[in-house]
Amino acid sequence: MQSMVSGNNNNVQAVGSNPTSEIDFYQWVSNLNSVETREKALLELCRMRESLQNFAPLLWHSYGTVTALLQEITAVYPYINPPNLTAHQSNRVCNALALLQCLASHPLTRSEFLKAQIPLYLYQFLNTSSQSRPFEYLRLTSLGVIGALAKTDEPDAISFLLNSEIIPLCLQIMESGSELSKTVATFIMQKLLQDNTGLDYICQTYDRFSHVASILNAMVGQLVRERSIRLLKHVIRCYQRLADNPRACEALSKCFPTAFVDGTFNDLLAEEPATQRSLTLLIEQMNRPQMSSANASGVVPNASADSADNAGQKLNTNPNNDGRENMGDANSAAAADNQ
Repeated sequence: MQSMVSGNNNNVQAVGSNPTSEIDFYQWVSNLNSVETREKALLELCRMRESLQNFAPLLWHSYGTVTALLQEITAVYPYINPPNLTAHQSNRVCNALALLQCLASHPLTRSEFLKAQIPLYLYQFLNTSSQSRPFEYLRLTSLGVIGALAKTDEPDAISFLLNSEIIPLCLQIMESGSELSKTVATFIMQKLLQDNTGLDYICQTYDRFSHVASILNAMVGQLVRERSIRLLKHVIRCYQRLADNPRACEALSKCFPTAFVDGTFNDLLAEEPATQRSLTLLIEQMNRPQMSSANASGVVPNASADSADNAGQKLNTNPNNDGRENMGDANSAAAADNQ
């Protein structure tokens, strides 16, 4: 997984011009390998991750560092179920996750990060339901790592996420998480949908599409009460992208949220002209004549239906689709807000 840093490593450049910072970096990296000094090392490395040039490549290629970070993550698995995670444990593992987010974000480490399948270690945290602060902090920080991958729009990152369990995990959080967690999870869903492979994957079967559409519809109902503009922006963008698929657009038109057309969100959108335009375009798209079910290949399902008979119906308009799933080659809430 890793290799020792050497002076001949072409992928890693000098840390910077500050010799004290360079000495401190290697000292804290060395301390990661000792259980007695690891907690302090995690904290100090988190503090310097933004200030040192090529911090992520140096961290990845330092002996034993990624192993130490994964040990920190797996050490709290026994406290997930039943949920007995303390605030101290949560803070410590979140420092490890913050360092993993650096590796996920950097172009020189992202590919190896994915090859090592490190995101899979985080899915245990995303699959928790406890609303206590230690668990919420853990979920949010884990989502930040996944969001850093999705934000890149790189085919390899999108393909990895689509082939993993991230979509049902994001939908679970979008349905019942805190506002911050919902925002980041919806941002991840938005980025997956913005990729053509991701859109095709979601619209491949009615069952998959229906799950996404029903969660988004429920979120609109929640937003009527909770009034979060940053979350509303990502929900609208998810709807917009789903509507780019003609069959999905037809299904959405049958269950389009009333709150989108009756002015419910006018006050929230007053200072968000770009999002207001997005919603206006989405409404116009829903009002256009949809293709006839009789002229389409296959039956366009009613998106509000919950029949098992609809589970295999296809929403993809590709006439050459033989029914097999085509996967293709494919931060924080504040970071998601700026997308």
